[in-house]
Amino acid sequence: MRQKSRKLILTFHTTTAAIAMESLCQRRAMPGRLIPVPREITANCGMAWCAEPREEELLRRAVEEEKIPVAGWYQVEI
Repeated sequence: MRQKSRKLILTFHTTTAAIAMESLCQRRAMPGRLIPVPREITANCGMAWCAEPREEELLRRAVEEEKIPVAGWYQVEI
């Protein structure tokens, strides 16, 4: 069985915002990946960005610069 670890989860109201996040991170070689929203969290579009908690500051700056609307920031064990 895979051991759970704490992850930073960003949720989005729209699929467009989730895809914009993926595009931003690919362009800037930033960490993370798109995942289905964990069941502990609800979100409108069903997609979330998952990264290590230590990357939060980097990701916050990037979404602010690119004006990507993030619905919520969470840290969960998945």
